Amino acid sequence: MTRTDQPAAPGAKNPGQILLIACGALAREILALNKANGWDHLHLHCLPANLHHFPEKIVPAVEKMVTERRAEFDDIFVVYADCGTGGLLEVACDRLGVKMIAGPHCYSFFEGNDAFAALDEMTAFYLTDFSVRQFDAFIVKPLGLDRHPELRDMYFGNYEKVVYQAQLDDPELAAKAQKCADVLGLPLERRFTGYGDLQSALGNLKS
Repeated sequence: MTRTDQPAAPGAKNPGQILLIACGALAREILALNKANGWDHLHLHCLPANLHHFPEKIVPAVEKMVTERRAEFDDIFVVYADCGTGGLLEVACDRLGVKMIAGPHCYSFFEGNDAFAALDEMTAFYLTDFSVRQFDAFIVKPLGLDRHPELRDMYFGNYEKVVYQAQLDDPELAAKAQKCADVLGLPLERRFTGYGDLQSALGNLKS
């Protein structure tokens, strides 16, 4: 999946412009932040959200996109946290000379990396606006819970709660998050995090 806002001309140099190479799960949030803040110097290219199921594919996909498009932009920023790459994405970004958002995963930077580390919630299963919207496609079906609901306790028996980190104060999403928690047989805690460190990280990117 590729999502762009105000796409730059391929192959042409775009002075003062920054390319965001991002996880597709963050597309809606990044576009909303760009629009709200008038960040016209930021151009978004999203990689498929389902790479989260295959973290070993994230680094090669990011490397390929940086190599293909670095000549078009003054700078490139990678909007992935570590996301299960075991530090390899940071190593690749250092080698390529590009920066990336800090944190182990999006749940951390939405909460705020410092706040998330202080919580130390090892038995919480996290949802964001994206994963609430795509709960069936990204959680239920890949885990086979639609075909074998008896697997639920095997996957989620050690969790104590679902934490829904809400980017938007949306009653419909809140209601859907409760249904997600019910499917998993866990109590729901909803936190309105907004965009957390994602907003400040993008806001610090100057044209």
